[in-house]
Amino acid sequence: MQPRGGRTRIATLRQQGSLKALFPHGRTARMQAVFLNTGGGVTGGDRFSLGAGVAADGQLCMTSQAAERIYRAQPGEVGRVSTRLTVDAGASLHWLPQETIVFEGAALERRIEADVDAGGELLAVEPLIFGRAAMNEVVRNARIEDRWRIRRDGRLVFADTLRLRGDIDALLQRPGVAAGGRAMATLLLVRPNAGDMADRLRAVLGGQGACSAIRDGVLLARIVAEDGFFLRRALIPAIRLLTGGDLPRPWML
Repeated sequence: MQPRGGRTRIATLRQQGSLKALFPHGRTARMQAVFLNTGGGVTGGDRFSLGAGVAADGQLCMTSQAAERIYRAQPGEVGRVSTRLTVDAGASLHWLPQETIVFEGAALERRIEADVDAGGELLAVEPLIFGRAAMNEVVRNARIEDRWRIRRDGRLVFADTLRLRGDIDALLQRPGVAAGGRAMATLLLVRPNAGDMADRLRAVLGGQGACSAIRDGVLLARIVAEDGFFLRRALIPAIRLLTGGDLPRPWML
């Protein structure tokens, strides 16, 4: 993506397979890209790769059309999803997919990598839900690995790996994991003076989550909720705060 005439426009677009991107019409400077998986979900053996870059002074918001579903995998098979993002000087990228719902028997390895210029901005959110509370679903056997690697000016500033395997519901009951919650989210802001938002973000999250300026220009928040509804209710005001009110169209309660 690159700016032209005061608006961000597509420089190059390539897509194939069941992962597609849509671009809603609008008169805002920040372009919106909505991606969807026409295959209906991810299961063992699936491979998805998504990459996006924002050129200097461009503005892009990326989200998903709906929640992604991770279905039961056959023994020995794993679904893999890889995301690669780049943000140039003066550019801004908001990576705001909707929830990933993990079903019984799922096996997923997900990778998120980003290179952000010191003068750029990345806001990244990844919500996870384990089973659908309204359907009384409990995830007793699944495998999830979520790996983040974020670099700023080529230097690693955030590295995090979540691994859950086996009886997920039992793991989520542990106080050090989710204390009984079945929905969680990681929220990361990388930009100059990101830590200045810490107190305001804590006030918005209340007792639903915690945040910390883990280093210069990097603000991290974790949110845990009893289900997807309460997770979204905590995430929406947090996203609005950090974006100045710019919420993707597909997001709603």
